[in-house]
Amino acid sequence: MVSFELTEEQTLVQQTAREFASRELTPKAQERDREDIFPTEELLKLAELGLMGVNVPADYGGAEAGVVAYSLAITELAKGCAATTVAVAVTNMVAEVICHYGSEEQKQRYVQAITSGEFSSAAFALSEPHCGSDASALRTTAKRTPDGWLLNGTKQWITSGDHAGVSVVWARTNDLPGARGISTFLVPAGTPGFVVGKHEDKMGLRGSTTVPLIFEDCLLPDDALMGQEGQGFPVAMTALDGGRIGVASQALGIGELALREAKSYALERQAFGKPLAALQAIQWMLADSATEIEAARLLTLRASWLKERKQPFTREASMAKVYASEMANRVCYRALQVHGGYGYTKDYAVERLTRDARVTTIYEGTSEIQRLVIGRDLLRG
Repeated sequence: MVSFELTEEQTLVQQTAREFASRELTPKAQERDREDIFPTEELLKLAELGLMGVNVPADYGGAEAGVVAYSLAITELAKGCAATTVAVAVTNMVAEVICHYGSEEQKQRYVQAITSGEFSSAAFALSEPHCGSDASALRTTAKRTPDGWLLNGTKQWITSGDHAGVSVVWARTNDLPGARGISTFLVPAGTPGFVVGKHEDKMGLRGSTTVPLIFEDCLLPDDALMGQEGQGFPVAMTALDGGRIGVASQALGIGELALREAKSYALERQAFGKPLAALQAIQWMLADSATEIEAARLLTLRASWLKERKQPFTREASMAKVYASEMANRVCYRALQVHGGYGYTKDYAVERLTRDARVTTIYEGTSEIQRLVIGRDLLRG
């Protein structure tokens, strides 16, 4: 029998995130977008609520509430501020990947600092200026020396990279081609030779910082290596599978808020002597948006449920990500259309939501990459 009922713990996490978003995020979302304000205080409060390690074991300060609860929390937070939410999602992803692949010392050192709020955020540094989708083509190198690992190279498009207490960094440690020569390192902020580049002037998610990370003879100790040497690429791909659930959840929240804004405006705005909502064309826009949102929700929760039960979920995560992200863009487009000329101004939230939604089809793997993942999995049978 299929049950759509949430557990008591999942409901509590969802409600906690919803109340926080309404109280702390929504009132400042427009200002944060307009002034490019990074949500440092809000992230600390979220750590205090256990939302910076929702699926992290309690032994390392996490809430240990599971992947479904994590997805629910991200969706609720995105309805308050998508820019804050992307920092939360990436930090949760980093905490999880360290828990899964890190040594006990690495878990104690870094995960505890993430979940407690000692680190306001963490960063996932895979993409480079010349490669995004083709991650196996990275050029950053880590050379073994008598004193440790010497890291050189540049990472691009790194969320919260200038605020992260620790960055998970992928680098080539041997001359093997493609993915076989890639390893994973943990690089704390302030390490000599680790330089943060200029902020990208982005279209959306402007309260979230996106920066390049530059490594110039950055010397790391031997124990900065996470997992086995040469086995870093599978670590990145596994982390991205989970990250796609986070992006789908974020897109779902953006879509939900856009529909709510469109519905509210349609009920208030008068045209031809009656509310916009009385017009069939508007009703159909709202109906299509509501239907697509529910489809995205089920896809996202399905992927979350599979991951939580440690079942294969790569294809389902890609399905959720591509559908939810493209849904959010369609729903925001309709919401802006319902608002007419007012939707094109910064006085209404739908303008910001439309900009915020756009990147969800790009990061954590573009829509095109998601379709490749799905297609290849289908053809493998």
